[in-house]
Amino acid sequence: MTGPGARDMGGYHFRPLPIDATAPEAWRALDRAVARWVVIHGGSPLLAWVAGWASLAEGHGDSALPLADADAVRLGMAALDPEALAALRTEVLVWDVERGPTPTAATPFVIEHGHFYLRRNFLHEVAAARALQARRSASVPTGAAPLGDLDTLFAGDSRAEVQAQRDAVAAVLGRRLFVLTGGPGTGKTSTVLRMLLMLVADASRHQRAWPSIALAAPTGKAAQRLSAALRDGARDWRGRAAPPLPAPWLANLEYVLQAETGTLHRLLGSRGRAGGFRHHTGDPLPADIVVVDEASMVDLALLRALLDAMRPDATLVLVGDADQLTSVDTGSVLLDLVQALEADRAPELVRLEHSFRAQGALVAIHRAILHGDPAAFAAAWQGAGAAAPRRAVADEHDLRQALHGWCRRLREVLRASGADRAVPAGCDDRVLAALDALRRRQLLCALREGPFGSRQVNAAIEHTLGGGMDGYAGATWYPGRAVLITRNDAVAGLFNGDLGICLLDTDGQLWVWFEVAASSAPEPRPAAPDDTSGGNPRRVRAFAPSSLPPHEGGFALTIHKSQGSEYDHVALLLPPEADNRILSRQLLYTGASRARQVLELWATDAALEAAIATPVRRAGGLRQRLRAT
Repeated sequence: MTGPGARDMGGYHFRPLPIDATAPEAWRALDRAVARWVVIHGGSPLLAWVAGWASLAEGHGDSALPLADADAVRLGMAALDPEALAALRTEVLVWDVERGPTPTAATPFVIEHGHFYLRRNFLHEVAAARALQARRSASVPTGAAPLGDLDTLFAGDSRAEVQAQRDAVAAVLGRRLFVLTGGPGTGKTSTVLRMLLMLVADASRHQRAWPSIALAAPTGKAAQRLSAALRDGARDWRGRAAPPLPAPWLANLEYVLQAETGTLHRLLGSRGRAGGFRHHTGDPLPADIVVVDEASMVDLALLRALLDAMRPDATLVLVGDADQLTSVDTGSVLLDLVQALEADRAPELVRLEHSFRAQGALVAIHRAILHGDPAAFAAAWQGAGAAAPRRAVADEHDLRQALHGWCRRLREVLRASGADRAVPAGCDDRVLAALDALRRRQLLCALREGPFGSRQVNAAIEHTLGGGMDGYAGATWYPGRAVLITRNDAVAGLFNGDLGICLLDTDGQLWVWFEVAASSAPEPRPAAPDDTSGGNPRRVRAFAPSSLPPHEGGFALTIHKSQGSEYDHVALLLPPEADNRILSRQLLYTGASRARQVLELWATDAALEAAIATPVRRAGGLRQRLRAT
């Protein structure tokens, strides 16, 4: 006990403290708890105040809190004057890097170059930077890749549009670190497949054992998409007629396709609630090559864990769109890495820029967003014509009007696919047609909650679609309902982000159908009549609604949830207020770049201008450390 009215439970004091009365409104309960901990353990009110803000900054994805420059006020904290900064450096709970010795467990906070770190983020950042730099230094480039091999892999295609892909395939040889970045439709996955084939061929050419390959992604859905994309690429190669792929390369292709694909946590051997991973510095991964797709989703702690677990002589290939939204957790590791490598003109980085799928008019819009140029955006939007319709959705009335038209068109699309008719047993082609129709149109929301959030918008769409069907008014389940899985279920073969559709069978029973990987299907099914998979038919599986893992409606998704996916027609909904903190250039680009053919924008001028003008800035020192010599 430390005074009247105080209680001590396991070292936590439930006595009102000055910090409780002065805590900013922006702080979360966690931030207040961090500040209380500082006071209880002998820190000053100044340190408690800064530590609370650092906790909030971490919640926003920053690995450090700037103290003395303009970035200090981004979250609402006033910048420290020189006197306050000097006092902070003398705190017993703070390690000032410029003063010397390595921090101990008694120094949970770190100051370096005007940045205030929670100790774990500092250690993650330093370790990750050192490991990445070590990989760059350990590379032993083998010289120019055989031109004949490149021509074989690209079927003699040497157009300017594929030159960056050829450069990537040639440059990966001998690297211990390689980064491939580019937007949707730029050929990242097909380039990765060629890179792997080149690495396998190089091992054979030098009479080495074929390298073991591990393919991973941050989420189960992203891993599934990577696996499917590689299989699709392999299918195209097997069927290549002019010139056909030589037999040795076909053997290499089959070998690459045997590589296991899974989540990063699974690759590292996550110990679940026990914490940590089975693979680490003392028990490294056996893989010779590790490919990580959707690397923009990787946070700082996970990157460090991966680097710790890899052998020094193994090759790490990071793949993703550095311009997309960063990880929901701490850090912006792919963006920092790409910017550092670009500044160094490093050969370990190749950026793909030519889109082979999206309409040219939409690509111009994407570039204008990335450049933060409102004039170029307006010109590109006007030039896109029918490919980029626009509606000013300023309030809930405007939103209801927009949703009315969206639901009408969605109902037409679903009916045309047969989603409102009973599906006979064995008609997988009908199921696939309905799923494909559902995937062609997608409404994306910047927010999850509130009147403009995906949950409420999805509920409104479901009410309209279900209420318009005889016998299903007010029902949760009805033919044509879109279902989004929200938690991985390895037993069922369903992953967070999987999209399914509810359909009626000829017995009047409702089932929810998903396209699944071949290994997830309970038994082989005959290929659909229009299937062109070349012996690898698309497979579907039905689930009773009551047997599904956690799920929600799938007609409206958050932009975050849509990362890695593409749709023919996208409607993008932004909150109308220009001061909404969610609005950013990366958010707008990520949502807009999901569209292949048509991009509808439901937004006010003010919200749109705010998004274009606001780049995501995550404070930290990884980029600077990567550039340090």
